[in-house]
Amino acid sequence: MTTPPAPHQPPASATGCFITFEGIDGAGKSSHIEPLAQALRAQGWAVRLTREPGGTPLAEQLRTLLLQQPMDALTEALLMFAARRDHLQMVIEPALAQGQVVLCDRYTDATFAYQGHGRGFDLQVLQTLEQWVQASPPSSLDTPANLASPASTVRQPDLTLWFDLPAATAAARLAGVRAPDKFEAEPQAFFERVAAGYAARCAQWPQRFERIDASLPLEQVWQQVCTVVQRRGLLSPT
Repeated sequence: MTTPPAPHQPPASATGCFITFEGIDGAGKSSHIEPLAQALRAQGWAVRLTREPGGTPLAEQLRTLLLQQPMDALTEALLMFAARRDHLQMVIEPALAQGQVVLCDRYTDATFAYQGHGRGFDLQVLQTLEQWVQASPPSSLDTPANLASPASTVRQPDLTLWFDLPAATAAARLAGVRAPDKFEAEPQAFFERVAAGYAARCAQWPQRFERIDASLPLEQVWQQVCTVVQRRGLLSPT
């Protein structure tokens, strides 16, 4: 009988690990986040599974507005970052401080891809909001001046799994699956811009981005995810 591998035990001094799942609608990222959570838990990790926009009662209410209500790009970006601020304070930072692995379905890369590249909104404004909102650790005493100071650390993921898929393929996958929300109803050209936005973020942050070829069959996509997470030392090969 083959002896199963021992569970991976996080070190006592662990400060947590923040992993985000990114990609255009229809890329299949959401199909792999729960299986990864289960695999990590099986090897001894405490895992917090969450999403953006959302993750807290307030952020979930903002999510409903964002996915259903028409609004201009600035309003959309401000609501995204408002939801993110609450999410960071209430969920992400506390979980990381407890040494948990946080798996988040979308984060700030999505804002740059969707609102920045998809909507054509000013990337410099998004970068300023990113610096203000993602100051780590967050504090109720934060001010724009404090958040922009050199001592302020911007919370970024430790690892971003980018599920890269051509916009036309993603559209074919989504066709007829469910009633589309505001973003899913956008034309293919919008998603081509969004995909280009993700590619730009990958080029900007190559040390944390891992490209997953989402055009492959489901099992092969999952194997890519496992290989990346194993390489980062969070999973032991089974």
